[in-house]
Amino acid sequence: MSLPFPVPPSNNLPWNPRLAHLRCLAALLVLAFHTFHSFFGGWQPRPEAFGFGWLVEGHTGVSLFFVLSGYLFMSIALRAEGALDYRRFLRNRILRIFPLFLVVFMVAVSVNRDAFRPQDILYLFFSNIGDPPTSKQFMTGAAWTISVEFGFYLIFPFLARFALAQGPTYLLRLIGLLLLFKLGAFLLSERPTHMIYSTLLGRLDQFLVGMLAAQYAATHILRPVHGAWVTGAGLAMWMLLELQKYWASFLSPNPVQVAWLAWPTMEALAWALVILSYAHWRGDLPGWLGRWLERGGEISFSLYLWHGLVIFLGTRLLSTPDWFADWRLNALLVGIGVLVMSWWVAGLSYRTIEAPFLEMRGQYV
Repeated sequence: MSLPFPVPPSNNLPWNPRLAHLRCLAALLVLAFHTFHSFFGGWQPRPEAFGFGWLVEGHTGVSLFFVLSGYLFMSIALRAEGALDYRRFLRNRILRIFPLFLVVFMVAVSVNRDAFRPQDILYLFFSNIGDPPTSKQFMTGAAWTISVEFGFYLIFPFLARFALAQGPTYLLRLIGLLLLFKLGAFLLSERPTHMIYSTLLGRLDQFLVGMLAAQYAATHILRPVHGAWVTGAGLAMWMLLELQKYWASFLSPNPVQVAWLAWPTMEALAWALVILSYAHWRGDLPGWLGRWLERGGEISFSLYLWHGLVIFLGTRLLSTPDWFADWRLNALLVGIGVLVMSWWVAGLSYRTIEAPFLEMRGQYV
């Protein structure tokens, strides 16, 4: 399947278009979430929006990104039997995420030039805690996830080695310890829901669940699965988001939600089921849809980091559209407009900023 622009190949794992489709889905969920609440939702829970949990709690796309990372890199480690070159692995990850992140950071620092402090440069490594320049305005706010992701990269080669040596029980023990650490942090923190949402402590189990899913696939999924598994996994994820909309919304004004002690883990397990079923599905999407999703997967990083800028500009130009009586129709039209503009900006960003550095990556297995 060819793309309309060249994709720098990876030397570490054969190209899997299904994983690209899921990366695109993750970016689109976050884009839809931010678009809806910026124009219509007012950044508050919307339990009355029956069937739209995927939209009003679309931040779940971040969880999908994290579980996918664990799954992808553990698949590479399994293929290499744990023989990962740590220095080269980190070099590849730096080339993958830091060029674009540095551009976003430069934009954030420029916007906040009058409030900049020399120590703010350290937020290049901690974009998710404290008062980082990227989080002071919506258009660069999505960058908070980069530090969480890179924190996982720093320890992944060790985790993979231990998980291969000791089996899945190693990762299960680690998840159990994390839940205990979360409980202590939850009881100490003034805003424990936000703490769990935005830190490696709260999110590491999602990467680990992705790693477990890769180990499970390698030993138990030996042939393609029926489409019913994909449908069932999708419905399970949809139902979980409907429950979150009612009982565990991240947008709830209550900063202490006990459900969030286990919510990221439950969310990760549901996404792992989606990944396993879709990655091994024996069917195929229509050609045009597969190509579109594959392209979206390639530009998903730029789409994720730049859609906030497009939404910000849109809110300045449109405010809250009320062209039709039904908010759903207004939201659909605005969403299409934001998607088209974000897609164009992301494609330009990918070709200009990301692709040249991706070509510099090498083999680390």
